[in-house]
Amino acid sequence: MRAIHRFTLAGVAAFSLALLPGTANATPSSGVSATILAQTTVGGKDYILREITIQPGGSTGWHYHDGTLYAVVKEGTLTRTESDCTTNHTHKPGNTIVEPSGADHVHIGRNLGTSPVVLDVLYVNPAGSPLAQDAANPGCSFQ
Repeated sequence: MRAIHRFTLAGVAAFSLALLPGTANATPSSGVSATILAQTTVGGKDYILREITIQPGGSTGWHYHDGTLYAVVKEGTLTRTESDCTTNHTHKPGNTIVEPSGADHVHIGRNLGTSPVVLDVLYVNPAGSPLAQDAANPGCSFQ
């Protein structure tokens, strides 16, 4: 049970990072709210579990993570687009998501549906790192 708790905590932390302010050219999130459910630091890593809600039409803004993010879709459908603007991932309730770390993994999460997207996200980051690093739109026709 403890391993499941840490998994969920890490995923929530990672997604939350995406909501923090960053560079001047960053694309801000919209329609996103989050609640930290648990957090701890072990062995130089922060494990943060968050529940994130993205309202219809909302998005996380373009971002990347300094650590690995693990998420489970609880409600709604999340569309994630990578920085090449063409690679889309659609995640429905019960689907899991793993987002790798690093500035070479810029992406955006959007709710293109008519009901809220609810995610449980566990962030596993280097201790003291933000949950996400904002990034500029890589040139996609949407924000």
